[in-house]
Amino acid sequence: MTEGQLRELLEGLQEGRVSLEEAVEKIKGLPYEDLGFAKVDHHRALRNGFPEVIFGQGKTREQIVAIACRLAGAGATVLVTRTEEETYEAVADKLPEARFNALARTIVVPAGEIPPTGGRVAVLSAGTADLPVAEEAAVTAEVMGNEVDRIYDVGVAGIHRLLDQMGRVERADVVIVVAGMEGALASVVAGMIAQPVIAVPTSVGYGASFRGLAALLAMLNSCATGVGVVNIDNGFGAAALATAITRLKLKR
Repeated sequence: MTEGQLRELLEGLQEGRVSLEEAVEKIKGLPYEDLGFAKVDHHRALRNGFPEVIFGQGKTREQIVAIACRLAGAGATVLVTRTEEETYEAVADKLPEARFNALARTIVVPAGEIPPTGGRVAVLSAGTADLPVAEEAAVTAEVMGNEVDRIYDVGVAGIHRLLDQMGRVERADVVIVVAGMEGALASVVAGMIAQPVIAVPTSVGYGASFRGLAALLAMLNSCATGVGVVNIDNGFGAAALATAITRLKLKR
């Protein structure tokens, strides 16, 4: 339940359009619903501005379907990350409006119009191998209400590709930089713009990259200012942080 839905329900109760029994029925699942294997947090959107997100990795197909149906039944937008096509098909069988992004490995079940943050997020990837993480960030940022500009394959090995796109980068309110190997792209971008940069190290690289640890340490040790770093391959976390920043525009 979102803040808007709660206000509408209470206004309906006050004006007599909603009975006391109907209101109780809608509210009794708050703040969470116990499914035995999971406690579905129906209060998440009220606290954090977006419904609970389903992390698909490690969950069974049946568990994901059950949680998705409960969230959708409560009027929430459903986002599943780290999932697969077979799970999407099972979700779509119950929720036909579900959409699957194979590259991002996400399922989205929209619940009406997504309230816009008014913010613009640029998602940059250093290389094509970083695209799964970059797309996870882009899909998440979009479903959370941001305008998203995808700027892919602009790594430092051919820095002229980045320079050609700087006009687009500078128009963003927040910039997410996704890079593996040595992770240098985040420092380069942050050294050229005033906007906050959220760096996402990926596990892409040869042996000495240590599955993203080298990129993570490089980003944490960036000499450029205004760089925040999330965990390795955490495109979702980067988008959630970017949205927390863009939502500040709504409070002005």
